[in-house]
Amino acid sequence: DKLWLKIDGEREEGKLGATRTEALWNHAIATYWGLQTGVRHDFGDGPGRTWAALGVQGLAPYWFEVQATAYVGQGGRTALRFEPEYDLLLTQRLILQPNMKVNLYGKNDPERGIGSGLSDMEAGLRLRYEFSRKFAPYVGVVYNRKFGDTASFARAAGKPVRETRLVGGVRVWF
Repeated sequence: DKLWLKIDGEREEGKLGATRTEALWNHAIATYWGLQTGVRHDFGDGPGRTWAALGVQGLAPYWFEVQATAYVGQGGRTALRFEPEYDLLLTQRLILQPNMKVNLYGKNDPERGIGSGLSDMEAGLRLRYEFSRKFAPYVGVVYNRKFGDTASFARAAGKPVRETRLVGGVRVWF
């Protein structure tokens, strides 16, 4: 059993953008696989949203780390997030990680600029250095593309539908 705390956010022009925070309890259900349940809260752009979360996370064949999570929120909102990633060891401590995130939503949420169906996809490449398995800063590049009504909401707000960003952060495990 593990507790996962995940924070994924954006900061643009000194302002906090769309940010997602999750607290998930992970229970092993098979070798290399866990069932996750918990809560997610979105804040930043638009009104805050709270979601109940249920998903699986594990190590698929050929060492692909996979996470799929379903969310149910207020007002009958539903969402699904799928995240595969892979670690390429350049050295024992220097790791190149290609990853992808795909988000789908059950209905439009114009206040947050989210459309129903396939909302957005992000593909990235991160380079991290593990000072220890528990502390690893990273830098990378991420390409994000919005689809459908999400793209329409972005265009109406004067925001880009496609963008490439430089990212940085720290992976912490305790």
